[in-house]
Amino acid sequence: MKNRKYGLHGKLKAKAGQGEALAKILLEAAELMKRAPGCELYVVSLDARIPDEVWITEIWDNENSHDESLNLNGVRALIGQAMPLLDGSPEVGQKLVVLGGHQ
Repeated sequence: MKNRKYGLHGKLKAKAGQGEALAKILLEAAELMKRAPGCELYVVSLDARIPDEVWITEIWDNENSHDESLNLNGVRALIGQAMPLLDGSPEVGQKLVVLGGHQ
């Protein structure tokens, strides 16, 4: 199949009581991703049962576009703000081959 997109789905666990603060930082990142070439979707969600777990779902034209987004002005600063809120190291997210659907 041609025109497959690159997807990521991952979870960040915040320290106790810091889930909303972490989500706020990630929502700022979502605003930056609006101008990232190749970004089609960047969604931040809180787990309804575990509010200190924040999920990020992304769809990109390709993996390279995702990697290049880390160099956008302001992204590294947001990463620096988020790191102290994490409970442990970030987990490696699921890499997905997006076949299609509704966006």
